[in-house]
Amino acid sequence: MYYSKEVIEEVRARNDIVDLVSEHLALKRRGKTYVGLCPFHSEKTPSFSVSPDRQTYHCFGCGKGGNVIGFVMDYENLSFPEALRSLAARAGMQLPEREASKEELRERSLKERLLEIHKVAATHFYQLLHTEEGLHAYRYLKERGLSDETIRHFGLGFSSKRPGELYHYLKSKGYTDAELRESGLVTIEERGARDKFWNRVMFPIMDSNSRVIAFGGRVMGDGEPKYLNSPETKLFDKSKNLYGLNYARRKREAYIILCEGYMDVIALHQAGFASAVASLGTALTEQQILHIKRTLPNANVTILSYDSDNAGIKAARRAIPMIRNAMLQPRVLSMKPYKDPDEFIKALGREAYEERIREARNAVLWEVQILATQHDLRDPAEKTRFYEEIAALLASFSEPLERNNYIDAVAREQMIPADALRQLVNRVGASGMAAGGEVGPRPGPGTQRNVRKDRENASLKSQKLLLAFLAEEPSLYSQLSAWISPSDFTDAFYRELAEKVFAMLQNGKSDIGALLNDYVEDSEKESLVTSVFHTAPGEALSVAEKDQAILDCIRSIRKDAADRRLRNSSTAEELQAAMREKAALQHLKLTIRR
Repeated sequence: MYYSKEVIEEVRARNDIVDLVSEHLALKRRGKTYVGLCPFHSEKTPSFSVSPDRQTYHCFGCGKGGNVIGFVMDYENLSFPEALRSLAARAGMQLPEREASKEELRERSLKERLLEIHKVAATHFYQLLHTEEGLHAYRYLKERGLSDETIRHFGLGFSSKRPGELYHYLKSKGYTDAELRESGLVTIEERGARDKFWNRVMFPIMDSNSRVIAFGGRVMGDGEPKYLNSPETKLFDKSKNLYGLNYARRKREAYIILCEGYMDVIALHQAGFASAVASLGTALTEQQILHIKRTLPNANVTILSYDSDNAGIKAARRAIPMIRNAMLQPRVLSMKPYKDPDEFIKALGREAYEERIREARNAVLWEVQILATQHDLRDPAEKTRFYEEIAALLASFSEPLERNNYIDAVAREQMIPADALRQLVNRVGASGMAAGGEVGPRPGPGTQRNVRKDRENASLKSQKLLLAFLAEEPSLYSQLSAWISPSDFTDAFYRELAEKVFAMLQNGKSDIGALLNDYVEDSEKESLVTSVFHTAPGEALSVAEKDQAILDCIRSIRKDAADRRLRNSSTAEELQAAMREKAALQHLKLTIRR
């Protein structure tokens, strides 16, 4: 469906960004803005800012930013039309809808077309499973103990042995080669097209809103690789998505169970544990943990149900600090003597696994237990090394009370004098040799990246700051426009933004948040815009200091323009005019009246 700019703006205007964000995050008033912990990266010190005046949000840690529509798209992982419909419903609006024209249909976003392709492919795979061709795959699933209801629930299917079968099927449905290439489901070369998946049991991978965005395939027979996932596409980022999260979202348990594979998740769901999810063929990532936290705000406990072999232990130890940094409580479930949840459930049943959930071990105490098995504690040197590794682990806690509680618990379990262990932890912490080479919380994924680098020259910084001042105080426009125009902005992006801001203010409008409607489907530009508008120092400057800063910005921008004219002068007259302008800037005075 198509929505006009007027409708989009009405939806945005009727949803106050502070009210909406407060439904998901704890915000505190700080001057003219509200701050809280960013939902898009791990942090313990609030860097997420929401401006009620501009109706925008911006994180100074990871750079994310936008208006209320952009927030819903990012937080809920929704497309633009879906976010708009959600906000309209929240505001009690009935969206005026009309059928899109042929031209609008052709211009429909690629993401929506890719979602269609995946939905059609998933249905096709499911239907093939229930044909003579898919009989051996169906029998495989039944032999693994899956019921017909579970097969239907997860949409499991089969990809044909025939080369190009899916390609020709999707082409018959009207999809173009360009769209199919973008889907990742087929490879198209000069010699022809071939399917990504063939002769495999197919596992549809869905986002948290139950839309198929990718597939996993388990080969039938001895082919390699045994498991194959879709490549990354505009729909699918394997570092952010989790298998089964769409179902766990409906369950809303106080805990989430993290597994390693598709069959583990399916076996647990069939046994009644619908909060089980799995990463997608890779080690758990910070983005996946944050996605869990946003999607399941009530699930404060993360239970690691990884394989009981060395690889599973290593994966659990890697995941634990990331889970802790996200302010979640990690616990480790033991499945011994069985390897994985699927084997455990088949052998001992639902009640036994439920008991193991209740007995799941505190992750830090579990890690100490693992460290103990890796040393010969009868050897004094080995025992000392064991104590040092414990100390490095405990020194990673930045909160003194929490660190002391763990020191006491570990000392009691391992029969180590608590004071001696505390001294060792303090020494290790002082030397900076905490677990992972760090003391305290590890930095979030976006803390090393800024939207604009510090190497901007003075003129570019002034262009950015002047736009921020205009966004903060639109009444300045009538005076500043006499000295500066959008053509004075040398950076292409700042010039584009200046043209929009100046045009809006010239028409007597001052709602900066409305400008972001043009960028909500381009998250990178949307974040750039909000980074500009959140640059203004606000209450950090007095009125006189702010006026001086504005004057300095104008002088810097105009001086840069004069320097460019000096460099490009082709006549004596042009050279003299540029020199006169540059000299006059030294005496420029501007009285700002409010």
